[in-house]
Amino acid sequence: MQGAFTDRRHSFLQTMIVAAAVCALTAVPRSAQADEDGVSFWLPGNYGSLAAVPQQPGWAVAIINYYTSVSASGAVSAAREVTIGNLNPTVNVNLNASLKSRADLGIIDPSYTFASAILGGRLTLDMAGIVGTNTTTLSGTLTAAAGPVVVMRQGTLSDTESGIGDLYPRATLRWNSGVNSWMVYGTGDIPVGAYNSSDLANLGIGHGAVDGGLGYTYFNPQTGHEFSAVTGLTYNLINPSTNYQNGVDWHLDWGASQFLSKQFSLGLVGYFYDQLTADSGCLPALCPFESRVIGVGPQMTLIFPVGKMQGYLNLKAYGEFDAQDRPSGWNAWLTFSLSPAPQATTPSSPSLVTKAPPRS
Repeated sequence: MQGAFTDRRHSFLQTMIVAAAVCALTAVPRSAQADEDGVSFWLPGNYGSLAAVPQQPGWAVAIINYYTSVSASGAVSAAREVTIGNLNPTVNVNLNASLKSRADLGIIDPSYTFASAILGGRLTLDMAGIVGTNTTTLSGTLTAAAGPVVVMRQGTLSDTESGIGDLYPRATLRWNSGVNSWMVYGTGDIPVGAYNSSDLANLGIGHGAVDGGLGYTYFNPQTGHEFSAVTGLTYNLINPSTNYQNGVDWHLDWGASQFLSKQFSLGLVGYFYDQLTADSGCLPALCPFESRVIGVGPQMTLIFPVGKMQGYLNLKAYGEFDAQDRPSGWNAWLTFSLSPAPQATTPSSPSLVTKAPPRS
């Protein structure tokens, strides 16, 4: 099979690079998973295979269906109850409860890649938006005491939010040299989505955030081997509704795949997410509130022509473990994207393309 890859190495590279651009069309939002009440700006799994490969110039679009099912207890449940109950953070809280959340989101991520080189690389701008439903349930007993006053809440609270989420602008600059590709990116959160600090379920996070990082992709079209990794840091602004500020978050997304033909690949994906600094404004009894989680799972990719465009279909899923101060469970991504088809190039000047995702 290596001979087949060698025979088609130039057209294959072009196709993979377009796919990469499409794959990068995965910049997505979230709904309930870390930092304040266990909800973070960064959605682990945003980036995957071929993330750093430059994209073809022109317009592209990714449409993503993101589904997640997570649960938590202890500090995460207590923090959420304190927030929605408007309890003073100086009270003593004892909670025996569990938090469960399911989100079914649709993400649309249009992008534009410039043909002219910038600092020797290819610039892509995109803006991801989200629409969907988030259902969250809190079950158990909470006892809050402030001096002689004791408040007890027992039973089950359930809330469903349907609507639009926040907006996520991003700028990405990518370079390629043979089998190696590099990238730098900057992104952030525009808090315009459905959010109310007194609601159990939300589609927005209620505060702004900025995030930046870098990535690398190794892709050899002769063997079909591919590996990508993207890492970055998030700085969160204060939530004006709660005067709460999430700590600084570190994240690493990775993907590895083997192309079995020009159109089809199988592989693995994973992520590491960890707060480097604690939140401020949280309940003293719960601090330090620092989230972390690890995820890993399978992926498959199919590339095909759509008229004069390039079609890309990717299915990946993650199972989570080693979670702290954050709901954990599993999530799945189904991504369909369209991008400009690869153009004929000379062997010394391969076509370049790329892209990446949102949140729960």
